[in-house]
Amino acid sequence: MAIIITFLLAFFFSFIGSIPPATINLSIIQLGLEKKMAIAWRFGLAAALVEYPYAWLAIKFQSLITSSPVVVANFKLITAAVMIALGVINLVSANRPSNFSRRFNDSGFRKGLILGLLNPLAIPFWIGVTAYLNSQQWITLSSLLGLHAYLLGVSMGAFFLLILLATIAKKIVSNFEHNALLKRIPGYVMLALGLYALAVYLI
Repeated sequence: MAIIITFLLAFFFSFIGSIPPATINLSIIQLGLEKKMAIAWRFGLAAALVEYPYAWLAIKFQSLITSSPVVVANFKLITAAVMIALGVINLVSANRPSNFSRRFNDSGFRKGLILGLLNPLAIPFWIGVTAYLNSQQWITLSSLLGLHAYLLGVSMGAFFLLILLATIAKKIVSNFEHNALLKRIPGYVMLALGLYALAVYLI
């Protein structure tokens, strides 16, 4: 029973933690808007798989990571730079898609893997969540089975949300089939969030 609770709690916090706009969920929304569901499934699988080792790192190196504000600050800078770059690429390719942007957008698994790896803010998030759940004694990660149930819940929660977002986006775009602005929305949002994150980092 404790293993199931550990899995469900990890699933729940991973699901809600993936809701705020970020490079990964905005990218899969774009795939949904373009009705590329097969690519979205591969993308979501790759991005969710990256959550597994990131959550493991958060558990194993909790004290080391949190003791270095320089590391956390650089995570924020990396995230800001990636979001700005992807926002610009999205807006440019919406008008004139290049061969590179087409290959990158259609790669699915590779794109999800790259964006997942470029999302190191997952580590501080899982440090906080794991510390909270441990302090409440809601989970136990002392056994190997408990640890991997937790990590599996993390990956499954992220995957479920990403596929849900892609499915919802696909249904929405059916009502606005020829709206050019709709395809640019993820790019505008990524660009705005990236600039905001950069401003916070600089201030």
